Amino acid sequence: MRILVAMSGGVDSSVVAARLLEEGHEVVGATLQLYDSRGAAKKGACCAGQDIRDARAVADLLGFPHYVIDAERRFKDSVIERFADAYASGETPVPCVACNQGVKFTDLLGLAREIGADAMATGHYVRRVEGPDGAELHRPCDEDRDQSWFLFATTRDQLEFLRFPLGDMPDKAAVRKEAERFGLVVAGKPDSQDLCFVSDGSYVDLVEKMHPEMAGPGEIVDQQGKIVGQHEGVMRFTVGQSKRLGNAARLNGERQMVVGVEPGRRRVIIGPREKSFVTALSVRDVNWLVDAPPEGLVCRVQMRAREEPRAARVVPTSDGAMVYLEEPAMPAPGQACVFYQGTRILGGGFIRRMEETVPA
Repeated sequence: MRILVAMSGGVDSSVVAARLLEEGHEVVGATLQLYDSRGAAKKGACCAGQDIRDARAVADLLGFPHYVIDAERRFKDSVIERFADAYASGETPVPCVACNQGVKFTDLLGLAREIGADAMATGHYVRRVEGPDGAELHRPCDEDRDQSWFLFATTRDQLEFLRFPLGDMPDKAAVRKEAERFGLVVAGKPDSQDLCFVSDGSYVDLVEKMHPEMAGPGEIVDQQGKIVGQHEGVMRFTVGQSKRLGNAARLNGERQMVVGVEPGRRRVIIGPREKSFVTALSVRDVNWLVDAPPEGLVCRVQMRAREEPRAARVVPTSDGAMVYLEEPAMPAPGQACVFYQGTRILGGGFIRRMEETVPA
């Protein structure tokens, strides 16, 4: 097969390319340039400067062609600006999902089809399983490296074309051993990290630079609108958080948590932790990887990247889905809610913001 390999310049995608070549496939490498390659990207970033050179070095060593696609403008529009806008609307975004669907699985898949490739492979830790009704998306063997939550928006059409060779690897140590076996210069290269586009400072600085109206101190209020404290920046708070509340962390003997954020007014809304959990939530932009029955299905849902899935019933609606939890939880607007049955992803969407009825 002719396979396009999405190469970030790291050890994972480099091992994917080497293994596919060893298996006898015709490999073509491609790297997205997401930043100005003349600048110095921070440690832990990807797809810039040294990463592009590392990807090219691997391709040269193994003897297959390698291309670089300038996606800097599209990355800024579809990932960075959407990230800042989501915070400005009171949500907690997931930029890795936007990056996969807005740049990687669009631009690179387009290139793969243009060059007549039979498939596109990535270094994601997830499994693609051929099921009776077509390709299925599953968690990987290495649970510690599971990236399935970030890939819930992968469409059925994309899944038919994609390959994830690392999904069956037992752990990251085994991947690095493979890199050493192939003599790859990236064998000991550190992993990239979340929010790779924050070059210095923190995401707070980035968002406040793009939305200066949100910068500065503000009020912490209870659910009746009473001022109970002050904060140094609304961007430092997300729904479900208990830290940074100062003296407002406990009121009337009850532990408090953030139940809402109003960025435009620079207000943080808190409520009693034990009384603020919900058993129903609404999700938008739902991507189904199965034919969901109108009456809904019983499954498990995961609402944050690093949390245990919980029992729920998911019912499709005309504009998304309703999720009914077996046990109360505090979902964060903007985060993904992904539906699982065992290791298989059934679909998922983004948690809608529940409007707070707090007096002015």
